[in-house]
Amino acid sequence: MINNVDTLPDAIPNDAYWTISQLVRRRDNIKMQHIRIKNQLHEQICVTYPSYKTCFKDISTKTALYFWDNYPSQEYLTGKDPEELAEELRAVSHNRCSINTANAILDMIKNDGNTNHEYQSSRDAITRSLVGDLQHYNMQLKEVEKSIEELYPVFECTLMTMPGVDIATATNMLAEIGDIKRFPSADKLAKFAGVAPVRFSSAGKGNDLPSKQGNRRLQAIFYFLAIQMIQVSPKGVPRNEVFREYYIRRTSEGKNKKQVLICISRRLVNIIYGMLKNKTEYRDPSKAKINRE
Repeated sequence: MINNVDTLPDAIPNDAYWTISQLVRRRDNIKMQHIRIKNQLHEQICVTYPSYKTCFKDISTKTALYFWDNYPSQEYLTGKDPEELAEELRAVSHNRCSINTANAILDMIKNDGNTNHEYQSSRDAITRSLVGDLQHYNMQLKEVEKSIEELYPVFECTLMTMPGVDIATATNMLAEIGDIKRFPSADKLAKFAGVAPVRFSSAGKGNDLPSKQGNRRLQAIFYFLAIQMIQVSPKGVPRNEVFREYYIRRTSEGKNKKQVLICISRRLVNIIYGMLKNKTEYRDPSKAKINRE
């Protein structure tokens, strides 16, 4: 077999699927780097502005990054007028920053006390450098996501008609599955994804456990999608009535929650396989049930 390596078919021969897989991995790498840099920025900011979360819940928003870049430490705000600060931040926050916000920031600094340290200028340089990195990754992420959105229609994919599936989930699936024609049946796709439940039994008792083989990334996608299928909105409306009823029934019968989610994942494989192969939109089984009645 190794002597025939040049004649073996590619796993994803279609260039569109190869490209989407590369874009998805690039998106994932950027997000990982973004999280890493964001945590490093937190290490700096929590020392200089210990109570920063009272005013900036997300340390990496456009407004927050502007603030850290221009005011990496308290000394830059010495003598700053609230109205002047509000006007400055309003320009970068799409008019969301009010005079009350500016006052809250200045009160936060007053309550935190003097947080300047020795070699503060070097600390400020680190903060500004991290801000620059985050701004760079934000820009890179936008460019990659734009490329993904532009390529997505090429696949004539209907996965986004399914509740809980956005373009990120849909493209993650396409990247891992590739051309659905590679799989002659849903069973083959389930085995590839490691979603086919494996039965372990002893003394007449058994458990359905996830396979330790298969594509772990795809397995995780199906599993988390299964979790979304059984979720209930704040108003008490199930996202998917049929899967929710199935989940409640099986858990009430004594099934472990994880086991039930594995079974739901397997059913989702069948649905998604059919949608990809036939390019059909998602049909809500609860509505089909109502129509039959």
